[in-house]
Amino acid sequence: MTEEKHILFIAQEICPFLPEETSIRLLNRKLPEYFQSHGIPNRSFMPKFGEINERRNQLHEVIRLSGANLIIRDTDHPLLLKVASIPSARVQFYFIDNDDFFAHRKGVVDETGKEYADNDERTVFFCRGVLDTITKMRWTPDLIYCSGWMSALVPMYIRTAFADSPFLKDAKIVYGIDDNEFKKAFAASFSQKVLIDGVSESDIQSIVDVKVGYEQLMQLACQYADAYALTCENVNKRLLKYIEAQGKPVLPAEQCTPEDFYQFFTNMI
Repeated sequence: MTEEKHILFIAQEICPFLPEETSIRLLNRKLPEYFQSHGIPNRSFMPKFGEINERRNQLHEVIRLSGANLIIRDTDHPLLLKVASIPSARVQFYFIDNDDFFAHRKGVVDETGKEYADNDERTVFFCRGVLDTITKMRWTPDLIYCSGWMSALVPMYIRTAFADSPFLKDAKIVYGIDDNEFKKAFAASFSQKVLIDGVSESDIQSIVDVKVGYEQLMQLACQYADAYALTCENVNKRLLKYIEAQGKPVLPAEQCTPEDFYQFFTNMI
């Protein structure tokens, strides 16, 4: 690379903000730190789930980037943006928040382990919230890495609604595939909730007016991504076949270290 490049990380889960140190959460923490230490500025986004302790993690609201209303099926949902940093790594982490969708919900399941019925709308809000915020920041990433099913709409939105955005249109998109599947399919109304200016039903044809399970959502993400990273050994086998059929670059599970990601990403940009 002959000029400074920038990377945007969009992750459903990141340590240490979510306390349990799973392999995916640790990877999503290590990647921005590694790239920053190697001279590649980056920013990371995740949902501000209720289990994130704002005081302990020193989150504070970014007033100038908060306050927008995202409309989902004729209902306004205010977006709040918060930020925290890990001083030792000189990396900033941004949090998409909303009182109804995130602030008062521990995660993607309730206290009994039941998945929230509006996880579909939470997914729409998170993906749109990240892209709207990046546009307001006027920050241009050269590569965007998405991790977790809650980021699955990002590739499609970038290639459709944000196709003319000077900040996003040229970015390469890598989608990370893990084994953290949701169990309850999204209702058939999901496709109508996804629609915004610049997105037509033909752009999301595979999910129009059908119940959307994990595999269907991931296939939509993979359809619009430029490459994939398999971040665990137990990736859904039917999804693997779909990925293989796309003929796009794949980082295999045995190479999912920060060093391997660095080589994979820098080869793309």
